[in-house]
Amino acid sequence: MNLESAVQKIRRFFRKNKRLPSYQEMCRLFGFSSKGASFKLAAKLIEAGILGKDSTGKLMPKQLFPSLPVLGIIRAGSPTAAEEQLLSAVSFDDYLIARPERSYLLRVSGDSMIEAGIHEGDMVIVEKGRQPKEGDIVVAAIDDEFTLKYFRKKDNLVFLSAGNSKYKPLYPKENLIIFGIVISVIRKYH
Repeated sequence: MNLESAVQKIRRFFRKNKRLPSYQEMCRLFGFSSKGASFKLAAKLIEAGILGKDSTGKLMPKQLFPSLPVLGIIRAGSPTAAEEQLLSAVSFDDYLIARPERSYLLRVSGDSMIEAGIHEGDMVIVEKGRQPKEGDIVVAAIDDEFTLKYFRKKDNLVFLSAGNSKYKPLYPKENLIIFGIVISVIRKYH
């Protein structure tokens, strides 16, 4: 089997299912008669840098999607003359997720972070295992309820605040557990 055609099938599977196929699913996808063939294909894709493995040994995308060219800079202020030049190429795998083995996605519900540029329906990429700093946007459980807010620290007091002035700060009564720091926001326009 040609590696590029295998990558195309895996990309289609990923777009449809929002995840990579299991080894058993790879058997069906490629018409393999044993999982051993799936393991061999996965090893080739890992060696090529297309897939990787997380700390639990689960397959994850690494360079599954091609890089896109960065053709220049566009002003959002006054219009300027158009000038197209290839500045570089960016892989969203690398650009958005530095540590995929410690990252996950969440879909945003609500309007408490709109002044931070995070809207209902956006996806946030969250990295776990980092200590939050003042002003980081975090996924937290405050008194056993989950939320997305700014991490705040003032005079040894830790609390959460919204990115929307109509909401009041949240002070923990019993506990505050930080589950991760938001590192990217993804918004898809239709």
